[in-house]
Amino acid sequence: MSRSTRWIVVSVVLALVVVLLAPFVYSEVQEGRTPPPLGLQSPGEETASAAPAEPGPFDVDGEWVVGPGSEAGFRADVLEVPADEAVLLGVTSDVTGTFRVRSGSLETATVTVETTTLRTGSAVADRQLQQALETDLYPTTLFSLTSPLDVSELSSTTAPVRLEASGALTIRDETEAVTVALEAQRSGDGVLATGAIGVRFSDFGIAVPPVAPVQVRDEGTVEVRLQLVRPASP
Repeated sequence: MSRSTRWIVVSVVLALVVVLLAPFVYSEVQEGRTPPPLGLQSPGEETASAAPAEPGPFDVDGEWVVGPGSEAGFRADVLEVPADEAVLLGVTSDVTGTFRVRSGSLETATVTVETTTLRTGSAVADRQLQQALETDLYPTTLFSLTSPLDVSELSSTTAPVRLEASGALTIRDETEAVTVALEAQRSGDGVLATGAIGVRFSDFGIAVPPVAPVQVRDEGTVEVRLQLVRPASP
């Protein structure tokens, strides 16, 4: 194959990729839209709202599980587009987890996210995301608490409580020590917990090929919005 022929083939392939990705790029940058946050708010964004707390004393001790209405996902800035705040946001409601509190201290916590159901709003982007995460081999992401966390303040206030938790995050079978910025607040007879983990995607073996027409920053956040409830009685 001659040099000129090779360049023609490469150009055609790149053109096809651009056409396939165009709907996704447009959906993210039109009208300067920025997806709403899952975890802690960014400037100009609103926090997730909690339901009014049930009156009376509140006992934070005991067992808790992740309930309906919970979400988890990731957020990354899109590069080289004509908008300052173009963001790629992947979200799933397939989140499970268990928490154990003793004497006001969160002793154990695990959260499992089903990465096979992460959705970005674009079928093309969804397929590329599944390929990058290799969800056929690694269908879940796991967070585990590694140090006890004092959550006793939740028993005495209905206001949001800001916390910082140490844990281990596992994506694609790669585990890294992480710090989670948390905001927890009584919500009904449960707790609403929102959080964000700053990550470098390449630490977990996630990378966008250099020739891809749409690039994202290597640094992003893994975010959660968890409705914690008491487990149902057997």
